[in-house]
Amino acid sequence: MSQKRLFLLDAYALIFRGYYALIKNPRINSKGQDTSAIMGFMNSLFDVIKRENPDHLAVAFDKGGSKDRVEMFPEYKANRDETPEAIKIAVPVIQEILKAMHIPIIELAGIEADDLIGTIAKQAEKEGYQTYMVTPDKDYAQLVSENIFMYRPARMGNGIEIWGIPEVQKRFEVERPEQVIDYLGMMGDAVDNIPGLPGVGDKTAKKFIAAYGSMEGLFANIDKLKGKMKEKVAANQELGLLSKKLATIMLDCDVSFDAKNYEISSPDAAKVQEIFEELEFRRLKDQFTKIFFPSEDVSQSKTTNPKKQSNQAGAGQFSLFGGAEENTAENVSTSGRKTIANTEHFYQSIAPGMAMKLFLQNVLKQENVCFDTETTGLDPLVAELVGISFSWEAGKGFYIPFPEDRTAAQELIEQLRPFFETETITKIGQNLKYDIKVLAKYNIDVKGKLFDTMLAHYLINPDMRHNMDVLAETYLNYTPVSITELIGKKGKNQLSFRQVPIDKQTEYAVEDADITYQLKEHFAPELKDANTISLFEDIEVPLLRVLADMEIEGINLDKDFLKSLSADLDNDIKSLEKSIYAEAEEEFNIASPKQLGVILFEKLKLVDKPKKTKTGQYSTAEDVLSYLAKDHKIIQNILDYRGLSKLKSTYVDALPTQINESTNRVHTDYMQTVAATGRLSSNNPNLQNIPIRTERGRQVRKAFVPRSEEFTMLAADYSQIELRIIAALSEEETMINAFKNGEDIHASTAAKVFNVRLEEVTREQRSNAKTVNFGIIYGVSAFGLSNQTDLSRSEAKELIDTYYKTYPKLRNYMSELVDFARDNGYVQTVLGRRRYLKDINSANAVVRGAAERNAVNAPIQGSAADIIKIAMINIHKKLKDKNYKTKMLLQVHDELVFDVYKPELEEIKSMIKSEMENAYTLAVPLDVDMGLGDNWLEAH
Repeated sequence: MSQKRLFLLDAYALIFRGYYALIKNPRINSKGQDTSAIMGFMNSLFDVIKRENPDHLAVAFDKGGSKDRVEMFPEYKANRDETPEAIKIAVPVIQEILKAMHIPIIELAGIEADDLIGTIAKQAEKEGYQTYMVTPDKDYAQLVSENIFMYRPARMGNGIEIWGIPEVQKRFEVERPEQVIDYLGMMGDAVDNIPGLPGVGDKTAKKFIAAYGSMEGLFANIDKLKGKMKEKVAANQELGLLSKKLATIMLDCDVSFDAKNYEISSPDAAKVQEIFEELEFRRLKDQFTKIFFPSEDVSQSKTTNPKKQSNQAGAGQFSLFGGAEENTAENVSTSGRKTIANTEHFYQSIAPGMAMKLFLQNVLKQENVCFDTETTGLDPLVAELVGISFSWEAGKGFYIPFPEDRTAAQELIEQLRPFFETETITKIGQNLKYDIKVLAKYNIDVKGKLFDTMLAHYLINPDMRHNMDVLAETYLNYTPVSITELIGKKGKNQLSFRQVPIDKQTEYAVEDADITYQLKEHFAPELKDANTISLFEDIEVPLLRVLADMEIEGINLDKDFLKSLSADLDNDIKSLEKSIYAEAEEEFNIASPKQLGVILFEKLKLVDKPKKTKTGQYSTAEDVLSYLAKDHKIIQNILDYRGLSKLKSTYVDALPTQINESTNRVHTDYMQTVAATGRLSSNNPNLQNIPIRTERGRQVRKAFVPRSEEFTMLAADYSQIELRIIAALSEEETMINAFKNGEDIHASTAAKVFNVRLEEVTREQRSNAKTVNFGIIYGVSAFGLSNQTDLSRSEAKELIDTYYKTYPKLRNYMSELVDFARDNGYVQTVLGRRRYLKDINSANAVVRGAAERNAVNAPIQGSAADIIKIAMINIHKKLKDKNYKTKMLLQVHDELVFDVYKPELEEIKSMIKSEMENAYTLAVPLDVDMGLGDNWLEAH
């Protein structure tokens, strides 16, 4: 080819992909070093060089994240997990190898790799180069042009995909690749925590772009929208434009394309070989020799010119791009997995009549049966049954298709009622809560023991992902059929599952049941080995039914109040705007960090030496402004402005759009398998993160109201449960006695650490003691305590030292937890829930310190989570057994919220308090505060 080609590798995207591809069988050398991330990346690099024989190549690294985007939106990427230490350790080693190979490294503090690659790609294009961006990240599609392509590792190592303009047009249904920015901005990005427009997903974003061309075009045509979508789009224009800005790859970074520097040149063979020997990469060393020195002895050569290689597939190594031939500890193939195409199986569709009769006779004889529902959508409250698959033997299963007519579908499900409602058959499934909610719409109650493979794996390996595809590939070396293979990718051409031919429905659906059945056989003994079988059978599985009922019930929302609150917030925000403009003596875009920085630090000169970002802009991040807020009214007004704007867009305006049309209630989805500590998570909407520290934030709770005048809201909240747990587990008598005597624990602590009588404790002393009491659980430092109080750092240190002298057993208990974790690799709750801490013996003090704090916190927070789960299970059982009209609606950390039928009130109050306080017996009594009201705020 006459046109020169440049390959730009997104380092972290490939490093993470390689690391997680080997997560089940990590590459550990004789020194105990996890080299998975290094090996995965190097094999990917070698594969590109072997396949493509590029003229020019460079590797881009993130360095410190995107300062600009974080300033624009502090929550940007805030939900990402901590980078695994194996990757942190791998990066400098990879960079050392790249330097020895004379491959340029592109990195710039405060700039992300996609911005660097975008800038270089556009520069190279102007100089006549074809550029290939080597990354799995779809966001790069916005950069594609006539001479810029995406070079994507296909799913599970099955070769590569090259995306040019036609591929981007087809994938995103856009006319121009730059419209991908509008697509990403509209639908948001959960991975990067880009909010997007509420209620807009893939299909709607593509529809809007087809109709209006861009985000701005959509906003210019709001009058053409209808119903709730019109309201949502109109109310979130600012959020949409911010999301678009966050999704836009920068093209003006301070980097330059250097054609000579990026040219593939001869590596320092001896140095590369030395590093590979240190890492014990025997096969990689051989690969390196074959690629660059196919006919020479590398050990004797340092500057031999590499022989040009023809394009060829990878040979023998694990690669993100395929071509693997072996499967050894060092060389784990992702492309040699079993599939439905190469695995013997017998999947049968059951027709009405005799076949159905024989099936029912057979299924009712079984002890363990896996079932899986196929439906018309992802929301179980509105989805309809398309079919149900069954399996009770590996490689075999059955599928029963359902008619579209609801009456006929109900008649068919009635034939299956004996199976679902028999107590003698254990029902197996993946995310059974979904199936139970779907079947509840058909008045089917799934009885008998349950085995949920998602919950089982959560207890076995809480930090890993738990979806079926990942579990199948990890534990069964099997890649299931993707739903997109049957119905197509999201968009206007996507089929309904009903439109898929029955034979393909059967293969897909029964495969899910078959694989889930096999996973159950794998996980059951592992639960016993980890001593978590009781936690699984007695807590997590029974809780699954409780959560299903709570989610089906939902909660009533006062839309008129929220509309009024939204108007009040508008007035508050406008009032703050006027004050800020008056103090600044001019109008400007308060939401713009750049404009705000100029006003605060150039015009008003609020500080002598303002902090700047790596790009030279003034920092207006939350921590910077909070430090200045006490001394400058404009700063406090700006912080209040930000808080109210977020409250309005995230909760007040968004909640009404999440009301279910058929029930007229809000139905959150509780997730059991997200938090490693055992706490539940709430989603769509997230009702656990509603702000309560500000007056306006608390008012949001006022919108949650009883179902009718016959009901009242009741909130029951564990009082200081984590402090009670740590007192009991540490056997600290002083704290135990304070709780037993009903003392104010914070005042009691203050009296002891400040050496004053209880009645002489000042408000400030109690406040500082309270901060220490709760901070101890989270490993608070003197620096952290001084930031949270008015104490100096030395005073904070003295207070913490005195605290530990006052409660010596508490300090000893915390040390014992850390020692246990170091010896065993995990800590556990009172019920045996494990939190694995693989970094507890890390050589990196910062990483090790974080693991040590988790070692102390996880048993306390996790035990609190376990206890409230027990209470929920027992209360739910009482409510059902006695057929109460009262319903349990919400769980928010240590609080339960109920819709209480007023005639049942006194009996219900007594029952709830008793069940919560007696859920688990500790050396310290559990105490529950209860409140009633016409809304959640009043009750709380």
